[in-house]
Amino acid sequence: MASDTHPDGRRTGADAKLADAPDAWPVERSEVRYQGPKCGMRTDWVVMPGANGQGTSLAARDYMVHPGAAAALALDDDGRILLLRQYRHAVRHTMWELPAGMIDVEGEDPLLTAQRELVEEAGLRAGRWHELADFFPTVGFSDERIHVYLARDLSEVPAEEIDFVREHEETDLAAEWVPLDEAVGLVMAGRLHNASTVIGVLAAQAAAADGFASLRDPAGG
Repeated sequence: MASDTHPDGRRTGADAKLADAPDAWPVERSEVRYQGPKCGMRTDWVVMPGANGQGTSLAARDYMVHPGAAAALALDDDGRILLLRQYRHAVRHTMWELPAGMIDVEGEDPLLTAQRELVEEAGLRAGRWHELADFFPTVGFSDERIHVYLARDLSEVPAEEIDFVREHEETDLAAEWVPLDEAVGLVMAGRLHNASTVIGVLAAQAAAADGFASLRDPAGG
């Protein structure tokens, strides 16, 4: 069913209800099962509705506690996006991905994380930033939240200005500039699997339809 638009820009009608919203059911107790340098595992005993909606009961829910991450879809003046190749041990794959990283500086805004990763991994800065996507990749298992930003007006950063030492998986990064339409084809053909990359590429394709005019400000999210 089509919806109307209020004069102040707010959506009205049925689809005005279709928006995820913060919520929190009561937690009777919580226990940290594991804490590592990047993430942890926790069990919450959540007060939930009982069978057939009668009364309440406790249900244990295990989940990974994660600081979140941010990615940059760098789009150059020729309509190409930057993909980086990196080994990912958990899935035993070498992946083509957007420049991205964890928000490992406590309290850091996700945009700053994306900007830092673009410099460190790609040696690039961007003059314009917009938010493409904001998502929870595994809502049944983790509280991780990922922001994907569109980065344009790109310029190279001199090597002497990059304070970053590559090691481990990042020592063998390879880069390719791929036309956005071609990247969409790679996603649809099942050749790209990284969540931020898949979502970012498809979001960029959708946003390109109006010349990216409808994208959100990066601070608006």
